[in-house]
Amino acid sequence: MSDTGLEKLSDEECLAHLRSEVVGRIAVIAYGLPVILPINYRTVDGDHGDHDVWLLVRTRPGNVIDQGSRHVAFEIDGIDSSRRQGWSVLVRGTLQRLTAEQGARLDTDPWLSEERDAWLALQPSAITGRRLQSLTPDWAF
Repeated sequence: MSDTGLEKLSDEECLAHLRSEVVGRIAVIAYGLPVILPINYRTVDGDHGDHDVWLLVRTRPGNVIDQGSRHVAFEIDGIDSSRRQGWSVLVRGTLQRLTAEQGARLDTDPWLSEERDAWLALQPSAITGRRLQSLTPDWAF
């Protein structure tokens, strides 16, 4: 760990965090401007080249995510503000549209009840993460 308390997460730690969470934020370019939206997602393991996990998103056809740029960023994190520590995982990659048949087979469960029958898969090109550990004891007086 460095003097700042900031350390890089291993690939295994990043994947473990991605598999254990269900909500994150996706960043896309829509109408020429960046937009960041909270989404629920599902991971799918398999043989996907450099990274062995894809992130699946189910959304409304034609909405910002569906119409936005194909190159996206996605982030999850965990924060302990009382101890001033936490972690963050960043996924950069490309959104791929799935057919209705593929989507139904890999179905994600959307939290909103509106019609959400556009399935997208985020194919990672880079997955990175870091952890911030407090350098001061919990009970420093």
